Amino acid sequence: MSVPYITLYFIGSFLFLSVSGLIAVWIDRKITARIQFRVGPPWYQNFVDFIKLTGKEVLIPEKANKLIFVSSPVAALMAASLSGVILLLALKKFGFAGDIILLVYLLVIPSLAIILGGSSSGNVLASVGVSRELKLVLSYELPFICAIIIAGIKGGSTTSLTKIMTYQQSTRISVFSISGIIGFFISIFAFQGKLGLVPFDLAEAEGEISTGAFIEYSGILLGLFKLAKAILYIVGPLFIVCLFLGGISFDSAGRVINGILKYFLVLIIMVLIKNTNPRVRIDQAFKFFWIKLTLFGIIGISLALLRW
Repeated sequence: MSVPYITLYFIGSFLFLSVSGLIAVWIDRKITARIQFRVGPPWYQNFVDFIKLTGKEVLIPEKANKLIFVSSPVAALMAASLSGVILLLALKKFGFAGDIILLVYLLVIPSLAIILGGSSSGNVLASVGVSRELKLVLSYELPFICAIIIAGIKGGSTTSLTKIMTYQQSTRISVFSISGIIGFFISIFAFQGKLGLVPFDLAEAEGEISTGAFIEYSGILLGLFKLAKAILYIVGPLFIVCLFLGGISFDSAGRVINGILKYFLVLIIMVLIKNTNPRVRIDQAFKFFWIKLTLFGIIGISLALLRW
């Protein structure tokens, strides 16, 4: 491939992920509003909000580490976008051995960017949010890795996302097994934490620490964080679809529609979890991920090895 073609592909993928991500966030807000007997925002509301943020003044705290403060949202957006590009390439059968490991690394960078950005602001409430985010990352990553291992074993003992999808499409999807359903729900809860959705919205907690790590962010810098989160609304559920639901096949229009419906199924499950559970304390989240989900993850790995 030529350099101009690769550049255009990355730009096109970024625009696609950004637009579809903002629409996915709108779907979340719309479903949430309906559950709460409200009308909800119009479809273009998130686009207007992002444009409005780009026009606002960027305020940088006097005591902040300016380099880290400014670069953190950029790093979060770049990592989220790159993970989305790799995922789209895998869907088109352009994956490579070990791409699933690279995705795991990239998906942790947005959380690390929140930690670095909040800690560099010098705000006390931000430091509380950073502490919670750090503990949350340490909590959900272990069971998430267990879910990844389950998917790799079920997909033919490989670390290639493309091969995992191909294997499922030629046999049966992993979720139609005991170990597969365990890994499926573990990954959903893990991404619930990665996206900072209820019941794991500990780092923001508007009523307690005034958006926590984001308290000093404004203007385009806050907009970049929000856009990165919107892209993860696409990447997260789509990654789960690839791992446990056979991905999306482009062989026919019917299979494409089927794949899109799988994505919406995962997204709706996450939104329903968000709207039917209260926020947990950090110690409760830690016990939930490290004790309950990790235990289920180990059981799931064992069952996967036994081909159950």
